[in-house]
Amino acid sequence: MVQELSQDNLSEVVAGNKKVVVQYSATWCGNCRIMKPKFKKLASENEDVVFIIADAEQFPESRKLADVSNLPTFATFVDGKFVNQTQTNKFEVLKDLVNEVA
Repeated sequence: MVQELSQDNLSEVVAGNKKVVVQYSATWCGNCRIMKPKFKKLASENEDVVFIIADAEQFPESRKLADVSNLPTFATFVDGKFVNQTQTNKFEVLKDLVNEVA
């Protein structure tokens, strides 16, 4: 299941879950929209991982948890700690990132 942040509280979500994968996006970002269904597909295949979509412009504190300089950026967290991130519009690259923590 994918959750979309409604407030700037990603740090709480990361701290409260063992494995978290985040898609940082923005409403104007075309590649973010393209990747969203692919992100949701991976979420349905990895039920022990929490998948979050965070608006990188709307939630600056959440953005600070990963080195977000381009969109879409995908970041992984395990036990409350940042693990890895990638900026991609390719499903295989995203899948490899998720598999590192799944």
